[in-house]
Amino acid sequence: MGESAKTAASAAVRHSERLYVPWWGWPLPVLGAVLLAAEIDMGYPGVRAWLPYVIALPVVVALLLSLGRSKVRVTGGDEPELWVGDAHLPLRYVGEVAVFDKDAKRKALGRDGDPAAYVLHRGWVGPVVKVRLTDAEDPTPYWLFSTRHPERVAELLKGA
Repeated sequence: MGESAKTAASAAVRHSERLYVPWWGWPLPVLGAVLLAAEIDMGYPGVRAWLPYVIALPVVVALLLSLGRSKVRVTGGDEPELWVGDAHLPLRYVGEVAVFDKDAKRKALGRDGDPAAYVLHRGWVGPVVKVRLTDAEDPTPYWLFSTRHPERVAELLKGA
């Protein structure tokens, strides 16, 4: 574990959320796995009939769980940081902070966006927060990430 990861783990967490897939995002992929397994089941008797169910359903569940493993955190302490997924940014490099609702994020993520930006977008989370970086050494112009509590995150970032 790196020094900054130890610091973040020991610092007081001021905001933390996991961008999990909501309940309404589960039925369609699970149904698709069941239908795929049923299609294979109809063509093969014996062990090969139930094997697709044993493989397809756990794979879909694991995929949905892995899609929801991303976290957004703001830590406090001596060196407060913004953590988005596995990336972290010391709050001293946070510049302008903007909140986009689910309607405005389409433009922010589209052709008006910078390809060098750090983006963590989850389609099932409506709003996004855009954070401009003030670090001249960093080639990333801004971070754009999904969050369910954009006003709280923006308030914490502006307060730093």
